[in-house]
Amino acid sequence: MLESGMDRFSFPCSLACAAVLASFNSGAVARELPASGVIVQLRSAAVPLAAEPAASASVGLRDNPQARREQALAAWQRQHALRTERLSQVAVEAGVPARLLGSAGAALRLDFALPLQGTALEAAMRRLRLHPDVASVIPNVRWQRAQALTVPNDPLFAQQWHLQAPTTFASALNLPAAWALNTGVANAPVVAVVDGGVRYDHPDLAGRLLPGYDFVSEVDSANDGNGRDADASDPGDWVTRVEVMATDSPYEDCDVSDSSWHGTGIAGQIAAATGNSVGVAGVSWGARVLPVRVAGKCGALLSDLLDGVRWAAGLDVVGAPPNPNPAKVINLSYGGSGPCDNAYQQTVNDVTAAGALVVVAAGNGAGPITRPADCAGVLTVGAVRGDGAKTSYASYGPNVALAVPGGSGSIGADAGLLTTLNAGRTVSAAHTYEALAGTSFAAPLVAGTAALMLSVQPGLTPADLTRLLKASVRPHTAQPNLPMCRAASLSQAVCNCTVTTCGAGLLDAQLALAAVTTVVLPTPAPTVPTVPTAPTTPVADSGGGGHTGWAWGLGLWAWLAALALSRGRPASRAKGCLPARC
Repeated sequence: MLESGMDRFSFPCSLACAAVLASFNSGAVARELPASGVIVQLRSAAVPLAAEPAASASVGLRDNPQARREQALAAWQRQHALRTERLSQVAVEAGVPARLLGSAGAALRLDFALPLQGTALEAAMRRLRLHPDVASVIPNVRWQRAQALTVPNDPLFAQQWHLQAPTTFASALNLPAAWALNTGVANAPVVAVVDGGVRYDHPDLAGRLLPGYDFVSEVDSANDGNGRDADASDPGDWVTRVEVMATDSPYEDCDVSDSSWHGTGIAGQIAAATGNSVGVAGVSWGARVLPVRVAGKCGALLSDLLDGVRWAAGLDVVGAPPNPNPAKVINLSYGGSGPCDNAYQQTVNDVTAAGALVVVAAGNGAGPITRPADCAGVLTVGAVRGDGAKTSYASYGPNVALAVPGGSGSIGADAGLLTTLNAGRTVSAAHTYEALAGTSFAAPLVAGTAALMLSVQPGLTPADLTRLLKASVRPHTAQPNLPMCRAASLSQAVCNCTVTTCGAGLLDAQLALAAVTTVVLPTPAPTVPTVPTAPTTPVADSGGGGHTGWAWGLGLWAWLAALALSRGRPASRAKGCLPARC
């Protein structure tokens, strides 16, 4: 069975979110460090009032503002000494070693012998709170100042509207503010692009790409003269009319199309070289992209795709060398037309257990999501227009985690998502940039944001990333002239998103990073190697989507009608990509 590319058609805020927003509005948020100690407020009854000193005759004669200030200061110091002495006793009784006691406004400062964080900090604070003389305890942390916005010098960055602050376009990702917190250069994670390969020679991907692997097993589909090998570069995936019409052609069930350079566009969105005065900016400035080629002419054979996803996470695949660079995030913009089955689900389970987050495109079928978007444990990404409404092509459903810009798919609404590409209609030609649209290009925006989060907290698990991304979203927008999206509908075009159709809300990279800075992870327990499960034999099914350049003359609904007819074909090959494919 074959899977096809999810596109390229050149076509309420939670409590956690509210807390993050409030911290930004206060102008004080950045990265919170381990606590050097705590600030303790004692109950008033815990400390007796300091006795007044006996007044001398000379003192009694002094009754002026300066004398009153001196007397008040002396009284405060006496009372502070008593409170400090009592706090010292409380610390001993609570079993919290103190290195230093001091003032903290109207409260008291207690410094630990060593800075604490995580469960150790919580335990110390709990012991103090349980003492009957203590009214309140909060961490004494050091805050970093809020920094100015970070704007890269890439000349085409101004055209990447989807990365800007959400002013002109309500669904924009707010990345300049996020980059002010973290650009992703430190602790750079590996992000796998399981796709059709990449153009390693694109100048805006220089230094961003790791050696990957080619899992395309059928020579006809591979288009590079052989089957599986260590070369993950994209030779082109064009299909000509002559190839389709030839007798006994291996491409008889394919769509005629030019080369898509699909994986190259996705890699550029995640990690195009940024700040190099060339081309476009990537979401994560330091992420290392691991190209895993699973698709060629007509799409991806399901067995190749599942092997590629496993290998991307560092799991063993028979016949392939070990992956020296296991990915923490896997972008998968290919999918089929049926529901998630055992083969897909077991693969997702295995790679998630290995510590990799699987980010998948919702699909471009304008109907309920299908595999792998409906599998448990994946992070499914929906696509919205610049104004935040669901795009005409995006699939939807309760398993969608959140929504990001995908390009409108129609002239005049927004300009699509500008990224790295190639001008070759068949084989590689000039390296270029093109504005693309589709859920294929929504998914890598989330994968890149997850990479930024891992740069701050490398220990985040797939569940952590999913939870934080969903908790830090902005609310969906509502356009007065559009209907509400309905999860039960079999098909729907542009509509106002709901949490049951487009996920928790709109991704905001700044809020996502701010949420990460407040997370204190426990010390991980030693891991026990798991025994790989036996592979499940995939069941044949028809492919689900594709990718091609802007082709506005092919109307969306006409194309979807053609897609519905194409799904009646035999399942021997995946389909090529046309506008608004999936």
